[in-house]
Amino acid sequence: MPELSPRRRQLVLAICCMSLLIVSLDNTVLNVALPSMQKDLHASLAGMQWTIDAYTLVLASLLMLAGSTADRIGRRKVFMAGLVVFTAGSVLCSLAPNLESLVAFRMIQAVGGSMLNPVAMSIITNTFTDPRERARAIGVWGGVIGISMAAGPLVGGLLVDSVGWRSIFWVNLPVGLAALLLTLRYVPESRAPKARRPDPVGQLLVIALLGSLTYAIIEAPSSGAGKIVVFGGIALAALVALLWYEPRRDEPLIDLRFFRSAPFSGATVVAVSAFAALGGFLFLSTLYLQNVRGLSALDAGLWMLPMAAMTFVCAPLSGRLVGNRGPRLSLLVAGTAMTVSGVLFAAFEAETANVTLVIGYVLFGLGFGFVNAPITNTAVSGMPRAQAGVAAAVASTSRQIGQTLGVAVIGAVLASGVGTSSYRDAFVSAARPAWWIIAACGLAVLVVGAVSSGRWARGTAARTADRLSAPEAKESASIA
Repeated sequence: MPELSPRRRQLVLAICCMSLLIVSLDNTVLNVALPSMQKDLHASLAGMQWTIDAYTLVLASLLMLAGSTADRIGRRKVFMAGLVVFTAGSVLCSLAPNLESLVAFRMIQAVGGSMLNPVAMSIITNTFTDPRERARAIGVWGGVIGISMAAGPLVGGLLVDSVGWRSIFWVNLPVGLAALLLTLRYVPESRAPKARRPDPVGQLLVIALLGSLTYAIIEAPSSGAGKIVVFGGIALAALVALLWYEPRRDEPLIDLRFFRSAPFSGATVVAVSAFAALGGFLFLSTLYLQNVRGLSALDAGLWMLPMAAMTFVCAPLSGRLVGNRGPRLSLLVAGTAMTVSGVLFAAFEAETANVTLVIGYVLFGLGFGFVNAPITNTAVSGMPRAQAGVAAAVASTSRQIGQTLGVAVIGAVLASGVGTSSYRDAFVSAARPAWWIIAACGLAVLVVGAVSSGRWARGTAARTADRLSAPEAKESASIA
């Protein structure tokens, strides 16, 4: 990629952030619309889980493929294709006649989304080559998630209450088309000097692992034990096969040797934990506010605004902090705030009183705002810059796996606790184990973040770089 002027770099960052906005906005808007969709489509709780998890599952399965493909054939080319597919998928979702069609169209959306975030992050990584500049740019990138969290519930609530849930997918159209035109005009083409070859076997094993595991978790409360054992066995077999097959390839889908670096492995675990907490938190909150408190979609969005506002404020602060002092402090703040928020709901039933509900939302938003920048910066810095698409895809894949598992596990726990009772009567007690799981995810962020950002962890990154043959891997791992 040619050296760009500071103004052009900022413009490229803004265009990349537009893609993140529509992908993130789509998730937050959808959460607010779940109760309306459930009534209109006569869907079960598991059906609502699938409208979210079908999207995140396909994303998680294809992100690394999209990243390596972009490195190989051109990042701008793949990015533009993703914008087209995602926008077209949004139109189809708005026309879905039933739940099955909506889930299928959400999967089409996800195919496009898989070509957006990791590719946009690789473009940013290659545009901002200075580590401090890159950390600040990633902080801005994380701030866009805060914007989507702030705007999503409000925009979604307003659209659902005034037009209907189908209109939430219309929001993606103008942003997607604008990003497409601006990309064509301002984003230069770039690709890796030597990109990895496709790994179809590894790709199929990843799809089998994530798909069967998610199915087993979501369907556990309603399906027979035999079916759950079968799909759980498929997931385990796929995992074992993946661990056996990938190290034997010259150019695997993901080089498992990178996980010998504690910062890189820590960033992966933190991403899964943080986004599992987020997926479960949003799922529980929207069901509680609308189905238990009886609020409209717009009122529910207003109640969630303190969480979104804190994420919006804290994300760029975290980016600056990571650029100036490294990831450790941001991870400690994030883990502590998310853990305390989960404990408030689990041990003290914070949702039953207005004051504690707002405090819980503020704390979770603060924690989530601080967690994004250290995840992305550590993951990207710990892999060769020439393989930036794969590096960004690992971080994005970890996020989507976390959100997929969070919604699947939390929904299954809630469904088991509620049973045949109504949400209004049984929700608070049924949700208590789910809140403890969210608190445990926050604690994992705190502990793993502290361990993986210390001096010992940085030493493992340096030793891992020494074992890798690519010279650029040694350089990038040394600054992780």
